[in-house]
Amino acid sequence: MTFRGAGFSCLQPGGFYGIITILIMLTIGGNSHADEKKKNLVPRMEACGAWLVRDPFAQRGRWRELMPEAKEIRLELGCGKGRFTAGTAAAEPDVLLIAVEKVPDAMVVAMERCRDEDLRNVFFIDADAALLPDMFEPGEIDRIYINFCDPWPKSNQAKRRLTHHNFLKLYRKVLKDGGEIHFKTDNDKLFEWSVEEIPQYGWELRDVTRDLHANGPVGVMTDYEKRFHELGKNINRCVAVMQPWEPAEENGQDEAEEL
Repeated sequence: MTFRGAGFSCLQPGGFYGIITILIMLTIGGNSHADEKKKNLVPRMEACGAWLVRDPFAQRGRWRELMPEAKEIRLELGCGKGRFTAGTAAAEPDVLLIAVEKVPDAMVVAMERCRDEDLRNVFFIDADAALLPDMFEPGEIDRIYINFCDPWPKSNQAKRRLTHHNFLKLYRKVLKDGGEIHFKTDNDKLFEWSVEEIPQYGWELRDVTRDLHANGPVGVMTDYEKRFHELGKNINRCVAVMQPWEPAEENGQDEAEEL
């Protein structure tokens, strides 16, 4: 699963050492300015080590130990360069925010933002959405943010969408009863598809809007969102609240779902 400006996909868990390995690999093969820039990521990552959870799987059931006084634990899938991450953590200092990102270039910028603002209620992990139940116990998460994920428009890519029912079922395994998904996208087709998909799998939709900032900026924006809002692009948003639900038997086949 790949986000614009962020990577979050069906990749194996890497953790801190996985990130460092990727960075080292990226530096092999030339002396260009881009190569030098990537080399600099290693010390930059290390300088932000206090904000990185190196083994999120070992933290399962123990996330609150990072901030015992936290009133909620929230998860952001694909934080990109961290504008939303830092802004949310600063606005709600009594909330523990766990940000997920697979692209080192983006993650290091996000971590530096939080370090420079001395935010102590946010941590970063390098992991895969499919492995969330291996990192979090049932009911351990209060809210999940999904901001501007890749729409994966082709029918054979539908299962990669973070609002596909396979992911919705995974979120149920880590959210508390009544837990929420906050979903934002600029992609109108993905949004319409999602508001049809989500309620079928035990979620109640609330606060559905197809032009979030029609009357002025609302809430904390991502970097991507800010750029497109300034260009006049509408932003779609909804909140999905988890309800009691018993899954029906499935035939094991998904219909083609092209956007």
